[in-house]
Amino acid sequence: MAFSSDGSGGPMSEINVTPLVDVMLVLLIIFIITAPMMSHKIKVELPQTNLERRDEDESKRPMVPITITVREDGSLYWNDHEITREILESRLSSVAQQTPQPPLNLRGDRTTRMRTINEITRIAQSQGMMDIGFITAKEQRP
Repeated sequence: MAFSSDGSGGPMSEINVTPLVDVMLVLLIIFIITAPMMSHKIKVELPQTNLERRDEDESKRPMVPITITVREDGSLYWNDHEITREILESRLSSVAQQTPQPPLNLRGDRTTRMRTINEITRIAQSQGMMDIGFITAKEQRP
């Protein structure tokens, strides 16, 4: 224990930072030595790509989502036009073949049974639709 030299004979209140500096220097040396070892040792020749520039009109064109509305009585609407399940299946089949595939949004009345929404979702998935979303309304608080 270090004692003060001012003649009071009590312990010093200053912290000796020399051991702390020694530890920090050792850690710094360890990290300097090990950092180059952390790089990739195995050399891999990555494949080359042949990128072609697309027309800017196609790349900037936003994808318009398809909205299917299901009412409580089970009637279906394709972008606000009433359709039957058979027509729905054929339209979804043709839309699923498009590249890129447009997103599909499902809307249902508050009182529409979940079973009906699940059936429409299964039909869309069986026809090959990949991006299926559900539209809901934010809960309003008083």
